[in-house]
Amino acid sequence: MGHLLVIESWVGSMSRLLPRAIREEGHEFTFVTRDLHHYLRSAPEGEGPHPLLTARNVITADTNDTAGLLAGIEGLHTVLGFDGVVSSCDYYLPAVAHAAHRLGLPGPAPEAVEAACRKDLTRRVLAAADVPGPRFAICEGAGEAAAAARGIGYPLVVKPVDLCAGMLVRAVRDEHELERACQALAEFPVNARGQDRAPVILLEELLRGPEVSVETVSFGGSTHVVGVTDKSIGGAPAFIETGHMFPAGIDESLASEAAETTLRAVKALGLDQVVCHTELKLTADGPRLVEVNPRPAGNRITELVRHVSGVDLATACVDVALGRAPDLAPRTTGVRSAAVAFLLPDTTGTLAGIDGAGAVRARPEVLELTLAEPGRTVRAATSNNEYLGHVMTADTEGGGARASAERLLAGLHPHYAPAPVVPA
Repeated sequence: MGHLLVIESWVGSMSRLLPRAIREEGHEFTFVTRDLHHYLRSAPEGEGPHPLLTARNVITADTNDTAGLLAGIEGLHTVLGFDGVVSSCDYYLPAVAHAAHRLGLPGPAPEAVEAACRKDLTRRVLAAADVPGPRFAICEGAGEAAAAARGIGYPLVVKPVDLCAGMLVRAVRDEHELERACQALAEFPVNARGQDRAPVILLEELLRGPEVSVETVSFGGSTHVVGVTDKSIGGAPAFIETGHMFPAGIDESLASEAAETTLRAVKALGLDQVVCHTELKLTADGPRLVEVNPRPAGNRITELVRHVSGVDLATACVDVALGRAPDLAPRTTGVRSAAVAFLLPDTTGTLAGIDGAGAVRARPEVLELTLAEPGRTVRAATSNNEYLGHVMTADTEGGGARASAERLLAGLHPHYAPAPVVPA
């Protein structure tokens, strides 16, 4: 039995999947966080205690002070004895890598994780290694961005280099829209975890074509491709993930090209002992790298993979963190494809309810139906953080899971409480 140190987590599904994987494999974990209430506030009612409270120890520490955190972890290690370090939260993956390195435990090279977690560093590393990606420019301010944009050409994509879930990623068509996008970045100097952001703007050529992700596990110097997931994108000019299907509904040759490009990117970044979720665009000129995330996929993709192939990427994440060879052998599950479709708010207000849930829940192809509770304050979606819920479906015959998920999602109708009347 291993003892893992978990440094922070997302508040979504991975905050449940990772503790479940640790527990089901017979391990235990100590959870370190700067704000336990951050997780308790997100716990759905009626589901019992939050899974992070199944930890052997829950310790409060300033996880944003990496130097102080590492010193504290060394002291904890002498008392508690850790066998691995892990997190599912992008903002703490570099701290995890540094902690594993400091304690002499299995883990990816810290510099590799730092390069993967910073989009500007990723672009530089992959360009030097001739891994295909968009034309890009790294800018220090709006003036520099305007000059660089004229070189790349509109339309283009404006990105923060250190945010997640599509936050503040925008397609812009002209200099006016570019200026507004840069201003939005400047007005967001601290991320949701209280960490100062880098004042850097990444401009990229707008890539056209279907988007996919390649799920991989690297261990002992080699990288194994688990499979390719396709995705639907909406919410222009934002880039909001509206659904996914595994395996991707694309030609086998395209899937192979995407996998090969991913392997080149993972190698160029020097990533090992890690589960990766790599996003690409399948352009007319071939696959182009969007980003490499050195952690298991979010948005329920890990569950789609598990339902179809039997491979549990959360468990693989635990295994590689402990220095153990992960079990990546596919198994027959009876499911040929699995898909998830996300319900998005299209207005700002207070959610009063979602009609149609009963009919959707009764369908035999439904694996999951999760919906927000009435009373939640919502706004029109601008990133992956505003979902009202999702429906997940399975197809035991072929690649029809996406169509069924989208059809059932269309039967869900959110309605909102009237806005309060403000007296004149």
